[in-house]
Parts: sequence; C-alpha cells; structure tokens
Amino acid sequence: MTTFKSYISYSLFLLLCCSCQKNYDNIDLGSGSSTSYTYNWPVIADSSTKALIAAYWNPSGAYFNANNQGSTTFNYWPQAHALDVLVDAFMRSKDSTYTNLMAQWYNGVQTHNGGSFIGQFYDDMGWNALAMLRAYDVTGNTEWKNAVESVWANIQTGWNTTEGGGIAWQKNQLYYKNTPANGPACILAARLYEHFQNPADLTWAQNIYTWWKNTLVNQATGLVYDGINGNNNGELDATDQFTYDQGLFIGAAVEMYNITGNALYINDAVRTAEYTISSAILAPSGILNNEGQGDGGLFKGVFVRYLIQLILSKGLDKGAQQNYVLFLKNNAQTLWLKGTTRPGLFYGSSWNTPPTGETDLTTELSGAMLMEGTALLKKNSLF
Repeated sequence: MTTFKSYISYSLFLLLCCSCQKNYDNIDLGSGSSTSYTYNWPVIADSSTKALIAAYWNPSGAYFNANNQGSTTFNYWPQAHALDVLVDAFMRSKDSTYTNLMAQWYNGVQTHNGGSFIGQFYDDMGWNALAMLRAYDVTGNTEWKNAVESVWANIQTGWNTTEGGGIAWQKNQLYYKNTPANGPACILAARLYEHFQNPADLTWAQNIYTWWKNTLVNQATGLVYDGINGNNNGELDATDQFTYDQGLFIGAAVEMYNITGNALYINDAVRTAEYTISSAILAPSGILNNEGQGDGGLFKGVFVRYLIQLILSKGLDKGAQQNYVLFLKNNAQTLWLKGTTRPGLFYGSSWNTPPTGETDLTTELSGAMLMEGTALLKKNSLF
C-alpha cells in the first residue's frame, strides 16, 4: 500500500500529464457563462477522467481510493462505477491506458474483495457484473465474461417468494427487496440474453421486471420506490426518493425494449424520466438533486448513465430525446462552470457549488460519468 506522500506524487504526475493537453484552469468563473464559454465536451471528458485517475487511483492496490485525501479504504460498489468510467473513456479515445488500468482493476478489486467478486450484497454484485460485462465487450478477454457468469449465478440465489418475488438486497436480510438490487439484476439479465441468447436469461429479465414494476413503481406517475419490507412488516418505502432508483428503472426498461422490441417498455422509461426531470425533489430548478456524499454521491451518476441510454434508444420520440438532451446539457454546463473545484477538477454533491476539502470517490464519479456522457452525446451529434 502506498504512503500518502507517494500517492500525492503519483497524482500530481498524472495531473501534469493531463494539463499538457488542455489548460482547464483558464476559465473565468466570475463572468463566464454558458453563452460565453465554448464547451469542447470530448476534451472536457478527457480532462475529467484523467483527473479522476490522478486523484483516486491507488497504483499499488489497483483499485480506487475512497476520497481525494488519500484514504485507502476499499469500498466494493463504487469500484464498479469507476470501471464503467474507464470503459467510457476507452470507448471515446481507444487509448490503451484505460484497458491497462482495467486489467489492473480486475486483479486489485478481486483481491481486496476477499479473493473473488462475490459478496454479501446483491446490489453490489450486480453493479460490478454490469461493469465487467462492458469490460468484456471492449477487451474480448474471457476472464471478464467468466467473472460475470459467476456473479450472475450468485445473484440468482437472492430471488425468493417474500413479497411475491424479487431479488433480496443482501444475504442476511432476504426478506428485504429493493430497487438497487433488482435494477442491476434486470439490466444484467437482459444484456446477457442480448449477448448470448440464453433463454433462461430472458426469463429472468422478464420476471424481475414484472415483479419490480408491479411492486415498486407508481404506474400513474412513474416514480420508482426504493424498497419494500425493510422492517419485515410488508410496508413500502414510499417516503424516500432517489435519483438512482429512477435511473435503474429507465435503464431496465430500455434493455427490455432492446431484447423484445415492445414499445410499452419505452413508455415505462419515458414516464419515469418525465417524472424525474420535472420533480421539485429529484431535480429542483432543473438540476439533479444534492443527495450528499457517501453512497448518495453516486446516485446522480447512475441516473445520468441510464437516461443517456434512453436518449440513444431508437424507440424514443425525437421530441422527448431533445428534451432529455437539453436537461443533461444544462446539468453538465452548470457542473463544469459552477460546481467544479480547480485545478483538481473535483465535483461536489451539489452541481451548483464547488466542493471544498474532501470529495468522496462516489461523488466524483457522478460528475465524471456526466462528463463522459456529454462526450458520448456529442459523438452521436446530439450536443
């Protein structure tokens, strides 16, 4: 494990390498605005992801640290989203730096997770399986595929008949069912079916989606609830509203459309997307909500990732597509000009205000996913 001093030296080296490509400090935050600043989204995404690596990557441990202050605490579920950003960056740039880091990630994360990708929490395994399947897509390395299949088999053990079905949240609380566990499982099953055409995966995707929609989605408004039966009393958690719950349902609906061609799934995704972007709770004044650091820091990034998948879906109406693009563009411009601390390019839990002091990996990842997402939309001529 590196010392904090050597970690900082490594980070500064990477950051200097990033700054050779673009002087992203040269922004007038006093008078600058979306009308006077020219956004080069691929360059912004490049700077953003390289800054993430500079500040958070632990080169000796081969995983991402917990914050930008050098904490080497290992947390499994954010590693998945960091891997997703590496995949995003590779798909954008075709730079082998990212596939090299992905290979290191494979060994480091597995080692620090007790020697395997299996864990206590079904949602954590789902997030990592999704990211590893994307890593397989871009590398063709069957190690990733084998790891995904192993994790997917373990996730299936979380299904039981309590509350009529659904994947449990964790292995010692099998009665509690929630969106964070069922969302990744549904998306994973659908993508595995799309990749390998195993009929069992299609059945899993359909069963999870049907249970989830009927149990944890307000079908009138599109609001996706976080969970049910958390206290083993059959009650629905109808109070909390989180952006990542909405994003997961949107993502699952898009994947179900991809494998079935049924437009009803796109309708489901649109209903939830419309609810989210117009919600005074989830997106006050058109900017995704401040959900704090810690786990909450990652919530917006999940929503962004899957809203982008909806935007890119061939089943989406062009008017809705334009509306969602403008929503994300407003969020990205706001974060880049108002919510970013320079020169480190640190993002806060509020996308309107630059952070001071510690920024958790989770929080930084949401911003990094947004910036990579804008580059993807630009590539598709939508920005």
